[in-house]
Amino acid sequence: MLRDVLVRRTKLFQEGLRKEGIDIAVIRALSTFTYFTGVRWLRPALIIPAEGDVRVFVVRGESELFMEKSWIRDVREFDEVSRLMAMISSSIKEFKAKTVGLEFTVERDAYILFYEMFKKINPNVQIKDVHPLTMKLRMIKDNYEIENIKQAGKKAAKGLKAGLDIVKNGASETEIASTILTELIRIGCEEPKVYVNIGPHPRVHAEPFKDIIVKDNVFVTIVVAADYNNYYANTSRSIFNGKPNELAEKAIKCIDEAYSVAVEMSKINTTFINVQKSLDKIYEKYGLINYRLIGYTHGIGLLVEEDPITTIIPQHRGLIIMENMALAMVHTPLMIKGLGTVKREDTFIVGSNKLESTTQ
Repeated sequence: MLRDVLVRRTKLFQEGLRKEGIDIAVIRALSTFTYFTGVRWLRPALIIPAEGDVRVFVVRGESELFMEKSWIRDVREFDEVSRLMAMISSSIKEFKAKTVGLEFTVERDAYILFYEMFKKINPNVQIKDVHPLTMKLRMIKDNYEIENIKQAGKKAAKGLKAGLDIVKNGASETEIASTILTELIRIGCEEPKVYVNIGPHPRVHAEPFKDIIVKDNVFVTIVVAADYNNYYANTSRSIFNGKPNELAEKAIKCIDEAYSVAVEMSKINTTFINVQKSLDKIYEKYGLINYRLIGYTHGIGLLVEEDPITTIIPQHRGLIIMENMALAMVHTPLMIKGLGTVKREDTFIVGSNKLESTTQ
């Protein structure tokens, strides 16, 4: 049962709190809130003590539905932010907490404003970052997570196909994106993400523009992140509109070879940096090393990009690949002025011997 999965996660996190000498954790980050409660709920607050029952705060009128969807029974309501802050402070005093864990992240509902307010209201407590604890759990997926990511992968593949099917001269980035989003929502996604980049100007995370349209002799790159039960799978493809010139053909061959080598090498007990070094040799061979971005993969789950994020955090490149990680690769594209972005990416589950694709 899902309840058993969520209770187990919470108990493991509480063990981590005790080992780190943290008395209580205040969770505001949406994805971590979802990880422990089983429910995606905006503007949340979750109290997890090192010992004892967890507690949730929701807006007045929301508790009945929340309790229908979550295993947590101690659900309390607030009617304004100042009241929420007071209730959190009261809980900290109730649990006699001297060291409080907050999650330091740029994620939604974990704003620096909350952190500053918290410090002013609770000047006598020590604050520690619990993000390493939450991500230590979340990096290794349990069976429930893996099944949801696989289902999300099937939806991502359908969304990608819907977008590729309408790529033609005159189609705009927003037209392509809206077609994909319509298909994803039709098949049950709740919060899908779609990026489209039409050359000749390369963009990495390309929010679609209405005035950029498909023309001859450019790459069209589509990035799709589909969700199922709050879990994501990510897939990306680039197609060339027209007859590829020498540079375009070279880029296509290079990215395909880099993709194949990344999938082959990304096995348990291998470090991400060793894979990256092998990919750089491929980029060098094709004379495209100066067009590539550093890092090649990131974790995926309740967030489209979550730890390990080798594309953003250099320290993560030294981590070892472990069984049951969910990884999207090759995430970083070739950025070629005059042609656009060139990318090939799928979501994989790390198995004992090889990767299992969820999006092909």
